[in-house]
Amino acid sequence: MSRSVCLTCIAVLSLAFVSRAFAAPSPAVLETEARRIAVIDKAKDAVLAIFPLNGRGGGSGVVVSPDGYALTNFHVVRPCGYAMQCGMADGRAYDAVLVGLDPTGDVALIKLFGREEFPFAEMADSDQVRPGDWVFAAGNPFLLATDFQPTISGGIISGVNRYQFPAGTLLEYADCLQTDASVNPGNSGGPLFDEHGRVIGINGRCSFEKRGRVNVGLAYAISINQIKHFLGTLRSGRIVDHATLGAVVGRDNEGRVVVTDILDDSDAYRRGLRSGDEVFSFGGRHVSTPNAFKNVLGIYPKGWRVPLSFRRGGQRHDILVRLTGVHNQEELLEMLGDKPKPQATPPEQPKTPAATVGPIIPEIIQKHYLKKRGFANYYFNELEQNRVWNAWNSRSSPAGASGDWTLAGPLAGGGRYNLKITGDAATLKLPSTEIDWKAEDVLSKSLLPEHSGGMLPALYLWRRLAVEGLGRFGDVYYFGTAPLAEHDGLADVLVGTHKGVDCRFYFQPADGRLLALEMFSSEDSDPCEIYFSEYHETNGRLTPGKMEVRFGNEAFATLKIEEFNAAERGEK
Repeated sequence: MSRSVCLTCIAVLSLAFVSRAFAAPSPAVLETEARRIAVIDKAKDAVLAIFPLNGRGGGSGVVVSPDGYALTNFHVVRPCGYAMQCGMADGRAYDAVLVGLDPTGDVALIKLFGREEFPFAEMADSDQVRPGDWVFAAGNPFLLATDFQPTISGGIISGVNRYQFPAGTLLEYADCLQTDASVNPGNSGGPLFDEHGRVIGINGRCSFEKRGRVNVGLAYAISINQIKHFLGTLRSGRIVDHATLGAVVGRDNEGRVVVTDILDDSDAYRRGLRSGDEVFSFGGRHVSTPNAFKNVLGIYPKGWRVPLSFRRGGQRHDILVRLTGVHNQEELLEMLGDKPKPQATPPEQPKTPAATVGPIIPEIIQKHYLKKRGFANYYFNELEQNRVWNAWNSRSSPAGASGDWTLAGPLAGGGRYNLKITGDAATLKLPSTEIDWKAEDVLSKSLLPEHSGGMLPALYLWRRLAVEGLGRFGDVYYFGTAPLAEHDGLADVLVGTHKGVDCRFYFQPADGRLLALEMFSSEDSDPCEIYFSEYHETNGRLTPGKMEVRFGNEAFATLKIEEFNAAERGEK
């Protein structure tokens, strides 16, 4: 073949290659691109650029409900105090107030004002995320989005179930998502979206090795499933804490995950867990390494009860374990700089210069903020307290019947019981005995009947909350949401303290009925648990038809309630 023919062939082949390279994309490619652009265009409307009112610093966030509740990082809102402004893709800046804080998990909940309905992002199931899934991050890196149009960066999930050690004892990232999407300073608090525009995580940590403050392809997002566990407690306006088991796990010589140390005053110990036991399931997830155990433990709030399965001598044991906190309340508040005020003020105080005038707080924010020690914003706790109590009172609670309560019904072994509860006492009549209980200054002094953990004082507290309401019961606050044994979904929880004992009241969010109560005679003992079920309508109100009493690992009594009479004050 001549040289000229060869050159001609090469030219033709090159032209064909160039033609293919610049050929119109296939319809499938164009459709995929259009779908991706549409998803991003919709998702960006819920993304926030967050700025302190003093104008220094900032970060990102995402609206997750039409009434303006939004998620961001704790380390983003901390410089803001309780007031901030949030820019959205519509070009407007909205006033926002702090609602709740999770300092250990690096999460904060805020509330925006200025619209009747906000664009919001749907939350996905982050447990379904897998390495290789396409994702995109949105936010305000380097605070460049002065027009509030978020920066979008795409990538994939490069790892799941990652554990990032805390800075001190705060900002622990457990079970987090790792992505190679560009996440830089200013992206903090912004959403990590899946390909459908649903939030799978909140971006918070990046790796900045050897390149100053520039992302190198390793960023970490707090999983949205972890945040879902905390969302109810964040709406309580509280400063919430993460959980610990009161036990340490490691590997044995056979590679099994075993308990290496356990506190004998922990709930796990009282449920039967011991050193040397093999832990193979926790929170419904298989545990194969100590790191996997840490990941699961880190996604739960203090006070939740979660399932744990262990083996001893080849025999399986399934228990429900109540988790304690990583910090005690004072320790957590002190780390946040919230120290208790001194009991007495010295008679002479040196004069100090006038404080620098800070930013003017908008009136709408002032109306929605109430300072109280131990709370991020007590206004929202009062809001949730009233919501829960009003729902209960309107359907189930005989609050107007402030006289004596009487309950009666058959006993499983034959005969009948009669139970009377008054404003300061309770009496249980059984076929062979009568138990009288009187409310003392400290309720834990008398926990009758024996082996019940305090059934009579617990029922006394049930009546007291119904009759006296939130203001006169004692010290009451809204805990948030928590799981309840043998109950689907999460329950609303009110915590009340009266005469030295704490009592948790669990309510069904759908209709306000009381599902259960737990009375704790002390911090390191099992509570008396009373579960209410088989509700029916009596005189227009929902009343329970069955009551189960449990203490520790044992069922104390199951009582059918055939009669439930709540008298008006003065009646007998």
